Amino acid sequence: MERTTTYKIPFLFLVLALLLCVVLNISLGSVSIPFQDTLKAIFGGELANDSWKYIVWNYRIPKAFSAILVGSGLALSGLLMQTLFRNPLAGPFVLGISSGASLGAALLIMGSTLFSSLFSYGLVNDISMAVAASIGSFLVLLVVVIVSYRIKDTMALLIIGLMFGSITAAIVSVLSYFTDAEKLQQYIYWSFGSVGNLSWPQLLLLLTIILIGLFLSIFSIKSLNALLLGENYAKSLGVNMKRSRYMIIIATGLLAGGITAFAGPIAFIGLAVPHLTRQIFNTTDHKVLVPAVLVYGAILMLICDTIAQLPTSANVLPINAITSIVGAPVVIWLLVRKRKMIF
Repeated sequence: MERTTTYKIPFLFLVLALLLCVVLNISLGSVSIPFQDTLKAIFGGELANDSWKYIVWNYRIPKAFSAILVGSGLALSGLLMQTLFRNPLAGPFVLGISSGASLGAALLIMGSTLFSSLFSYGLVNDISMAVAASIGSFLVLLVVVIVSYRIKDTMALLIIGLMFGSITAAIVSVLSYFTDAEKLQQYIYWSFGSVGNLSWPQLLLLLTIILIGLFLSIFSIKSLNALLLGENYAKSLGVNMKRSRYMIIIATGLLAGGITAFAGPIAFIGLAVPHLTRQIFNTTDHKVLVPAVLVYGAILMLICDTIAQLPTSANVLPINAITSIVGAPVVIWLLVRKRKMIF
């Protein structure tokens, strides 16, 4: 493996880019606030308009913090899945965990049509949506962990995860067919994804979930590096494959499930950022890749959120659409330019 000291300069540029993107994200929005006044609001200076400080601290900073957490968590979970399955097309949602979260949200929003005695429209709010999506993702994660105990073939587990996703998507389709237009629209709006609706207590809870997933990922770095050469090679190095697989699956479930519960299903980041990071750092060492994808994912998510906000406009574009529109051409260009995929 390459010495991590070789990558100090690329890491420095990434951190500087992250700081620039944070400042840019906080500075731009539907309300035009001069850049110097944005800095004053952050550092406690006197402002000509007191409402600007409220906007910065109660909307823009939490939104930027949310984008950092979402981008970092999705990028890391995507890296874990691509390494575990040794598949460049694997992402954080291949185990059906995101679909489980979507099913939980769909049951809460659209279930009142079929089970009116158990569901009430008044119960549908940001907190209940996060709880329902969390329960859905946790149940799917639990089933995947149980199945992984019975199945030793990692690729079979990947197929089973995709089947879980298909089953939950089918149930959501049935609910969509029977629900009314208003509830269907509400579910579709949730499925667009958003990083601008989280309060500070919700952000702290999401941060806790992501830190647990990050701790499990760091603990699994040796296993991840060994898995790149196959499970048999990893076993020859003394890696406990069953325990390593559990830890990677649980870490991914916490990261992807928690983010989907609080921010909705957000595509592309988890799939693309690991590839972009490998192209830039030209390494497969997870001691380098894990911190790199965290920073790179945060940068890309901040850029996409800034574009989705449509500065000086009251309209906000779906973050799901922006992540793909902005990111996919970049990935295509990098892969064509490099002419090979490092994996």
